[in-house]
Amino acid sequence: MRYVRLYLYFLRFSFSRAMEFRLDFFFRIVMDTMFYLVHIAFFQIIYQHTGLVGGWDFDQALIFVCGFFVADALHMTVVANNLWHLPLYINKGDLDYYLVRPVSSLFMLSVRDFAANSFCNLLIAAGLLSWAIMRFPGDFSAPQILLYLLLIINGAYLYYVIHLFFILPVFWTHSGRGFEAIFYAVKQFAERPDRVFHGPIRLLLVTLLPFLLIASYPAQILLSGISWLTLLHIGLVSVFLTLLLIFTWRLGLRSYSSASS
Repeated sequence: MRYVRLYLYFLRFSFSRAMEFRLDFFFRIVMDTMFYLVHIAFFQIIYQHTGLVGGWDFDQALIFVCGFFVADALHMTVVANNLWHLPLYINKGDLDYYLVRPVSSLFMLSVRDFAANSFCNLLIAAGLLSWAIMRFPGDFSAPQILLYLLLIINGAYLYYVIHLFFILPVFWTHSGRGFEAIFYAVKQFAERPDRVFHGPIRLLLVTLLPFLLIASYPAQILLSGISWLTLLHIGLVSVFLTLLLIFTWRLGLRSYSSASS
């Protein structure tokens, strides 16, 4: 409950600060809305030339795309702003202020800054996903939709973990720009159906860099039915990467040179 109360304070502060810069607030909403429209238009253009992509028709792909929108919006709303600042904290020694707090440093560094403008975009993404599900010619049961939403939330968590793995090398390299550029290049794999990938690349994208577990696997379970093997795979990868993240974070802290050193 202490962490819940702390996070509520973060929310209140973030919304009050966002209202002080209203032009930036509304500009970001417009920017992300254009991002959604461009991606939907991209798939519409593709399906004008083919009936299936990775075994999905347009209605199925639309659910996948809108599911990715929700996972991406969750990431941008809850953690993205914090992760952008983390390399600066490490290099300048400002990480000291978080290490001495009586709460988990990784928790506070990950969720302290709630992006209120992206929260509005999260509502838009959720609306698009609802529209995609309602226009789908088939029917989904309430448990199916609930499981799908839980998997999308887990996908957003995996998104955060992968992003953080590309930032933590700054403890040793003291520059995160190269790794950040690589992350934004490879994250585009998450925007494509998993069935278009084969061989070692697919294996990598469902294990160590599980971009395909963010939105594509949840869509597969919703559209094709529950696969307990797939659910087990998602659970094991999530647990393994969480443990690896904690280990890497602690290893990085051992190499951290504070401002007082």
